[in-house]
Amino acid sequence: MSTYVRPAFSLILLMTLITGAAYPLVVTGVAQVAFPDQANGSLLHDDQGQVRGSLLIAQGFKGDAWFQARPSAGDYATVASGASNLAPSNPALAERVGQSAAQQYVEGQGAVPLDLLTTSGSGLDPHLSPAAVAYQLPRVAAARQVSTQALQALVEQSTLQPLIGPPVVNVLALNAAVERLAPVSR
Repeated sequence: MSTYVRPAFSLILLMTLITGAAYPLVVTGVAQVAFPDQANGSLLHDDQGQVRGSLLIAQGFKGDAWFQARPSAGDYATVASGASNLAPSNPALAERVGQSAAQQYVEGQGAVPLDLLTTSGSGLDPHLSPAAVAYQLPRVAAARQVSTQALQALVEQSTLQPLIGPPVVNVLALNAAVERLAPVSR
């Protein structure tokens, strides 16, 4: 019996040390050296060094002076992340989107872009299309008392072209740049 138990126990102990301690430490060390920003959550810091959020997770912004992110089914809470699970045929979804469109509609700007009306699959997508950001430009420019051309330049600087897919703008990074350009009077 001892001839089977001792080697089995030794193998379990060895594999626990390799897979439970050594491997995670090596992977963490490599990530910290090769990708320190990503390994620590892609955090956005302000000029005073305070963490303002993660570039990977959407945040809700209140007021006309801010670019608004996509709606969130879980009110931007990471614990409740997920879609609303309302089917396209569900009248409640059509009603919610219709109400959002009516609230955000601006005369003379055309239809409200769809990504300002619908949630993402996770409810925490931090990106918008450049068209959705452009739709908000006049409102933010008026609230910040800055030209739309100055804001458009920030949007162009903040526009990312992923390896796959259409261009996107990270709303948190854009709002941080807008705050540096024209702080909100408090």
